[in-house]
Amino acid sequence: MTYLNDELRMLRDETREFVQNEVLPEANERDHNDEPMSDDLIKKLGEMGYFGLVGPEEYGGLGMGPLAYAVVTEELARGWMSVASIIARGQNLHGATEEQKEEYVPDMVRGNRLQATSISEPGAGSDVAGMSTTAEKVGDEYEIDGTKTWCTFAKGADFIVLYAKTDPEKRHKGVSSFIIDKTPGEFDVDGLEANSIDKIGYKGWETWELHLDNVRVPEDKLIGGEEGQAFYNIMEFFEPARIHTAARAIGLARGALEDSLDYAQEREQFDQPIGEFQSIRFKLATMATKIESARQLTHYVAKQKERGDRCDMEACMAKYHASEMAEEVTSEGIQIHGGNGYTTDYPLERYWRDARLTKIFEGTSEIQQRVIADRLFERGVHATGSGS
Repeated sequence: MTYLNDELRMLRDETREFVQNEVLPEANERDHNDEPMSDDLIKKLGEMGYFGLVGPEEYGGLGMGPLAYAVVTEELARGWMSVASIIARGQNLHGATEEQKEEYVPDMVRGNRLQATSISEPGAGSDVAGMSTTAEKVGDEYEIDGTKTWCTFAKGADFIVLYAKTDPEKRHKGVSSFIIDKTPGEFDVDGLEANSIDKIGYKGWETWELHLDNVRVPEDKLIGGEEGQAFYNIMEFFEPARIHTAARAIGLARGALEDSLDYAQEREQFDQPIGEFQSIRFKLATMATKIESARQLTHYVAKQKERGDRCDMEACMAKYHASEMAEEVTSEGIQIHGGNGYTTDYPLERYWRDARLTKIFEGTSEIQQRVIADRLFERGVHATGSGS
């Protein structure tokens, strides 16, 4: 079954060609050298319209839906997951006032003004409501103090959307979010220091720990103009974010499958291509089946989201299934390549390193299982199935 119409198939094919010509050559060179993606590639992504794919049309975005976003994301991730991720730095400013959207979103959807998001802390990862960074109102400003971690793209961003407690006594109802403007490539905000975090994968951009010591933010940079609303913005954001992550995982797995299929036809042992051996053919068949099942589930959930249906459980299922699948499939790809798969001469190891992350970010596999189980107990025996 396919959920794609002619427009989406054309978008998929255009993106596939873009990845082949622009993304893969840079990924294969830069990732192994621990170099972030080039400004030139980011500019080309903007020219292709990817930063405004689901951005609101009134601000210059294309106004497409979650399914289009999933299709493009899979194709980009097949080349380099970092590229599939950076397009989320545009699109929209969730929960913002109209004035804030008018100021930021037109540039965001063109890729001219990109954001980083800072939610996690050393002592509060999955437990968002347990964050300890505070924002205290002083006159017409907020003073922010605390430490944040896992803030990806913080250095390259034009601004950081940072979450902090404006009322620590209220837990999730006390969480607010702020826009911290900065210069791309610098941390030129008084009271803000940053330390780079070394990672085994996701090399296309740097990830940072942020230390805030009395960072002052004007009150008009409080997103939404009202304190205590940020936690709900995060919860609304999780459904599309998990669809996005599922699509990223599928793209990585597809890269492993396609490269392994090519390798199986080229590599010879015992006077024949290894693809003639039943054990290799069965591996490839299993890999393809797992990928397609994850794609069907992800596209189904994306269509649910487009219809406006509640799909928190299904989005968790898609993210959980796709990310677990991606680690399995990329690992099998390495196995098919044998010793060559364990070298940096082939991109399989990059797919595997990045796939491992999909089980952690946007909620760990265990968090997905917890949400799924909670919904099953809430909804009862008819919690799943067509039309759920």
